[in-house]
Amino acid sequence: MERLTLDGRSPASSGQHSAPPAPGVVRAGAPPAAHRPTDSAGVRDAILEAIDHKAGVRVVGRGTWLDAGRPVDDVRHVALDALTGVVDYTPGDLTLTARAGTTLAEIAAATAANGQWLALAPWGGDAGSLGATAATASAGPMSGAVGTPRDIIIGLEAVTGTGDIVRGGGRVVKNVAGFDLTRLMVGAWGTLGVLTEISVRLRALPEHDVTLALPVPGTVALIGGLLTRLRTAAVSPLGLELVSAALCRRLGIGTEPLLITRLAGNEDSVAGQREALGLLGDVGDVSGGIWNTLRVAEPSSAAVVRLSGPAGRFAETWATAQRVAATVDGGFAHATVLRSVARVVLPLDDGALPAPAVEALESITRESCIFERLPATLWPTLAPTAVTDRLSRGIRAAFDPHRLLNPGILGES
Repeated sequence: MERLTLDGRSPASSGQHSAPPAPGVVRAGAPPAAHRPTDSAGVRDAILEAIDHKAGVRVVGRGTWLDAGRPVDDVRHVALDALTGVVDYTPGDLTLTARAGTTLAEIAAATAANGQWLALAPWGGDAGSLGATAATASAGPMSGAVGTPRDIIIGLEAVTGTGDIVRGGGRVVKNVAGFDLTRLMVGAWGTLGVLTEISVRLRALPEHDVTLALPVPGTVALIGGLLTRLRTAAVSPLGLELVSAALCRRLGIGTEPLLITRLAGNEDSVAGQREALGLLGDVGDVSGGIWNTLRVAEPSSAAVVRLSGPAGRFAETWATAQRVAATVDGGFAHATVLRSVARVVLPLDDGALPAPAVEALESITRESCIFERLPATLWPTLAPTAVTDRLSRGIRAAFDPHRLLNPGILGES
């Protein structure tokens, strides 16, 4: 819920906008003007300049996920990779504030010395920025246990589409606030404001941290039975990821589907949970580094769809995910069991998907699914619905009345 600032590759214009460009707006084909601010004032100046020129703004973080979400009209870029650094870190309060362009790797290095960590860990690895993770509300394999970005982010600063610098939440965990600006902007994909500073809550690194692998049976009924037994077992995993056979081969951990489990806590707790997990099958040890390897397994050119379903029927959702993954050579699936969310990753061949894959994706569009990444030409076909409800339009008009921020990312015209 599940990666504004978008970290990634730049897509071509989708051609979704049939209206002629407004005067002064630069459209695809012309080299976009670029801004690389180093502080919030610089971001504000870039937005005010865009307002003066009636030019849309493409907000860029570290440039690792720009093909996520619907295609954005590539007008002028505001790159946040120079807006970096930890602004405030209070280990005793388990809170940290950093500028939006700061990478997750930099934050990990800063907190590890104090035995702490930022539990966001989104798909894509730690090379992405904190601002991109917040703006896209990207969640990773630990999110079922530690929460999503909306749970972990406690405050932020942003520059709205009117050029105003606004703040929501705070730098402390206990913060009394009225309008929840933080939760509104987290996951808004940069359509309400350019995130410039984010405050997060941290966690203490566990005393013991082990990763185990459990073989997964081959039928829907047997998988459903395993998941039911897991829900009643005396385990409280930090991560519980179902991994398809294709992905296991890619990761070098076998040739059959596995359930990868991360157990963390004190020595007695981990030992007890390991024993309980052993009652479900033949568990084996796996290197803890598998979690970071899993997070970066997605190729740079791929279509990605996220499926969800009721916990009691998640085995069926998993079967659908594997069916779709099998339509492309090298396709794979994995699922965050604690959230009942599966992701299907389909590598692209010269930027396109084969017909069987498109047909399979068309067959699931009526289920609970979200497209994360698609070739630009497929968005109108597979996910034509734009964000057009009255509430969303009203909020967008209040924060970005000129429709300058990441135009088209939500499918709006």
